[in-house]
Amino acid sequence: MAERTLELVPGAVTLADLRTVARGGVRLGLSADARRELQAAQAVVQQIVDSGRVAYGINTGFGKLAQTTIPAESLAELQRNLVLSHSVGTGAPLPAAVVRLVLATKAVSLARGHSGVRPAIVDALLALFNAGLLPRIPSKGSVGASGDLAPLAHLACVLIGEGEVTTADGAVIPGADALARIGLSPFVLGPKEGLALINGTQVSTALALAGLFGAEDVFAAGLMAGALSLEAIQGSIKPLDARIHAARGQSGQIAVAGALRTLLEGSEIVLSHEHCGRVQDPYSIRCVPQVMGACLDNLAHAARVLTTEANAASDNPLVFAENGDVISGGNFHAEPVAFAADIIALAISEIGAIAERRLALLLDSSLSGLPPFLVRDSGLNSGFMIAQVTAAALASENKSLAHPASVDSLPTSANQEDHVSMATFAGRRLLEMVDNTAVVVGIEAMAATQGIELKRGPRSSALVEAEFAAIRQRVAFVERDRFLAPDVEAMRLWARRDGWPTPLARILPSTYAQT
Repeated sequence: MAERTLELVPGAVTLADLRTVARGGVRLGLSADARRELQAAQAVVQQIVDSGRVAYGINTGFGKLAQTTIPAESLAELQRNLVLSHSVGTGAPLPAAVVRLVLATKAVSLARGHSGVRPAIVDALLALFNAGLLPRIPSKGSVGASGDLAPLAHLACVLIGEGEVTTADGAVIPGADALARIGLSPFVLGPKEGLALINGTQVSTALALAGLFGAEDVFAAGLMAGALSLEAIQGSIKPLDARIHAARGQSGQIAVAGALRTLLEGSEIVLSHEHCGRVQDPYSIRCVPQVMGACLDNLAHAARVLTTEANAASDNPLVFAENGDVISGGNFHAEPVAFAADIIALAISEIGAIAERRLALLLDSSLSGLPPFLVRDSGLNSGFMIAQVTAAALASENKSLAHPASVDSLPTSANQEDHVSMATFAGRRLLEMVDNTAVVVGIEAMAATQGIELKRGPRSSALVEAEFAAIRQRVAFVERDRFLAPDVEAMRLWARRDGWPTPLARILPSTYAQT
């Protein structure tokens, strides 16, 4: 089956579009209107060169060297030197999903028509994406201001026949060979084209988006794990009463409480202890709507910020074709992205933190009413004892990683660039945090399933029982101690499922409606 084509309309790319880009398996096209905007801005740049007018980034040096005028015969060399000199990234290459987002968002940003590049530059970025040829971009080396200079320079290197590319089958080839595969020769960059390619927030934004999409996965898994844990300890559903949450009015809290009511609707376990008088469960059970609702609100806010940034012209200077103005500003400063990434980090950390507390509750027989450490013949068997230690280690690690990155700044470029966002690290650390929380939530869900089975009698709701069965397809009941590492990995993958087939899929889009 042929891949479908997603048309990118600069300024109107949605969060759903960006999720599709990250997953891959789609071709990208560009709207006709965007092509006209590109041509108009490029004509302004050429007019400046032809007239001899001096404009930053077109015929001057860069950063602290902005006062140096460059003669017309050296402009192509200027742009090439810029790309090569800024290709100083380090660290492991960015993951494929992130690079796909970088290619798409860089194409969208340039196609806003404020950068002055040829349409052929944007076409080349899209052609690389469509051929599954992903530039190898080092993950470290950007401070998130003046654009993601170093990582984007590694992207730009490919267009001039330098650098490296990873093919769809995982091979690493030179940039010139990648261009040849899509029928192109290395570009001789025109005025401003090198600067436009390396200036922008696309790497920071792509990392933060990848973190957001992972956070959505573990959020959904965390809600399901919470429902399983509530059933395992026969907790009260009275704290889910809609009147409680309406009285406070927090939208995320209301949505989460509603989702949990839907998940548990028709549960025989709930009915079996309906009149037990249990109304004061520990906070990790009782306050799931309050904690996870706050996480959901923050994820929704971050989603709006990042969707806006993915559509943004974050180059400098910007070209305004309607009157020929070229204006220097600071749209390359990724402070909005840094703040959004920090908010996502807090949410990811808290999703894992409350899940770890529910896991500890399940293992504590004095609170849960279940066998110690969720295993028969405990003492001879340790059951889930050390699985909880793993969860605690990762939850603690996430608390350190959640320290705000945006509060740090180190001046660069001889103090010309004297305040920076650190957005790139802010986004990059989210990927590790998501995997940490996926393990924590996965262990909780495995433990809760064990707890339900240890008390097996009345059944839970149809939705929870379906998830119970899905977990049992991945991991077996722990009758006695066994090698658990494969089970932990299987549950990490369970927590990272894309597009959760539960009522959660009905509440997340409504919460994210504005994106």
